[in-house]
This record gives sequence, C-alpha cells and structure tokens, in this order.
Amino acid sequence: MSFDSKHVEAELNQWFFETYLNHWVEVGNGTRNEGPEFVLQYWGTPLSVTVDDPDIATWMMTDQEIVDFLVMQHTLLKEAGYSHTEVPDQRVFVYNNNGGAIEVIWSRRAADETEIQRYAVRFTVAKINGVWKVVAQQARKTTLERDENSLEKAWQ
Repeated sequence: MSFDSKHVEAELNQWFFETYLNHWVEVGNGTRNEGPEFVLQYWGTPLSVTVDDPDIATWMMTDQEIVDFLVMQHTLLKEAGYSHTEVPDQRVFVYNNNGGAIEVIWSRRAADETEIQRYAVRFTVAKINGVWKVVAQQARKTTLERDENSLEKAWQ
C-alpha cells in the first residue's frame, strides 16, 4: 500500500473528531446510555498515560485499568455538570499509514458554557489490525489565560 498522507489525515480527523469525540462526550454527559467499556473501542491496551493534574505517569496494562481511568474522568465531569467539549485548537500529525498523533485543547464545559476543566492533550495513535487506537496520552492542565486558545502556548 502506498503512503497518502492526505488520505490518512482525513481518516484520522473523521475517526477522532467525529466518531471518538462525539461518543466520549455523549457517554460522559449521559445522553448516550452506554457503559464506560465503550472506550476500549478507541483506547488500546496497554495504554501509556502521563498527566500533570492529577499527577499520573503509568502504563495501564489491563482493560479494567483503562476503564477505571475513564470512569474517574467522567465522574468528576458529571459532578460538575458536564455537557460538552469545545476544541479551541487542534493539530493532526501523520507519520505513516498506521501511525500519527493528534493534539487538542479540550475545553470541557457545562451547558451554560462555564469551563469545568481545560487540558492540552497529545494522543499518539496507531492503526492496529485496521482499527485506529490511542496508544499513549500526554496531558497538561491549562487555562485560557495561559494558552490563549493556542496549543503552542499551552505546551510552553
């Protein structure tokens, strides 16, 4: 198979921003009645995760560890009245037909647009057996004042 970066980029954009993000949000805000195990369709096992707040640097080696990580996130958001996620900045990197990365600023919000939390996140992705999966996540808590809706500033 020849390498076509534009095709892979379009595929990643559709998979990540239309399929994965919408699914994550709908389960997270309760509009989709589905258990947290859905995330295993998108996050690979094992999964490398680093976050600065809360302080996490680990390999999640089992499906259950990954599901528990999602439950922790969704629980905090639901308690704060989570409704949706805005994406003020994003970048997609294509390395080859089976690998890439997606960087985003997640602005997680309540229905009244109050920002509940804000993270800059880099997702390393791999196409394994024809299916895209997140294999690593690097996240840093940020603020609008710090990042000004710019990934470049968020990572500084």
